[in-house]
Amino acid sequence: MDFAKNALWGTKPAKVQSLGIVIAVVILAVIPNFTNAYAPLFLAYTMSYCTMAVSWSLFSGKTGYISLATGAFYGVGMYLEAMLGRDVPMVLVMAISAAAAFGLAYGIGIVTLRLRGVYFTIFTFGLALFLNKVVHWYETAFLHIKGHYVKALDSNYTLFMYALVLFAIVIFATILLNKSRFGLALVCIGQNEDSAQHVGVNTTMTKVLAFAISAAPVGAIGAVMSTKAGYIDPDMSFSMTACFFPVLMAIFGGMQSLYGPVVGAVVFWSLQNWLMIKLPTTNMIVFGVIMIVVVLLLPKGLFGLVEKIMARRSRGFEGEVIGDA
Repeated sequence: MDFAKNALWGTKPAKVQSLGIVIAVVILAVIPNFTNAYAPLFLAYTMSYCTMAVSWSLFSGKTGYISLATGAFYGVGMYLEAMLGRDVPMVLVMAISAAAAFGLAYGIGIVTLRLRGVYFTIFTFGLALFLNKVVHWYETAFLHIKGHYVKALDSNYTLFMYALVLFAIVIFATILLNKSRFGLALVCIGQNEDSAQHVGVNTTMTKVLAFAISAAPVGAIGAVMSTKAGYIDPDMSFSMTACFFPVLMAIFGGMQSLYGPVVGAVVFWSLQNWLMIKLPTTNMIVFGVIMIVVVLLLPKGLFGLVEKIMARRSRGFEGEVIGDA
């Protein structure tokens, strides 16, 4: 309890950061009431992508192990909401989905995270496709159906509030993890895994636990967002879009900081929507070109560019002060 208090409120930078997050959440909660009817839905999707990008960066951004399993965890949450949502409150379904995603990721991690390099990435890439085929086979062979109807929430604003609260929880949890010994161990693994192991870090279990923790919010947000779909099937739930978008968003914004994936998710999602409206036939081509340019010219992402500009301005200001003196 003392650690959490000190991490979130113990120093002046921590107070400013925590207060800023609280103010941002309150503003986001109020904004939809003063905008058009589409705003809550757009913001709900924005918060869902922010949650997935931050969760992905929590593990992959620190360790360097690139996971493409986000779509699998997201699909688990969607299906659990479809099966339980009519009889179980949303908050409880979110908790069950988070636990199921955590358990699935933990089991996968135990098997695959003893290996290094591209093997883990290849395995996670196939996981969503594997679950897609298994669920499709089970539904057609035993249930004689394909997909399920999902009970909708009472409004888009309710959908947005669930997504916003989950995003806030993920942000504060990430701050706590970053300031803990566990977070330091993850950074050490990313910098030099052999050295981390030599100084006493149980690298395998640290990676497994971090992978499982990063999967839990994705399962929960999958349960929330499935209520807007109305109907889900294996192709929709375990999609390649959910596998790759969080990765691209985190890279787009910058994985080196907490807020890089958030910036990436907001800009990425907003830009994609704008291009779909303005360039309905060629939007993916234009978007692909933009992504290539960002990766080539901004290796640390948009947030890295902002930090670089601010650092230059700070050095310029210090030079002016010294010159005046």
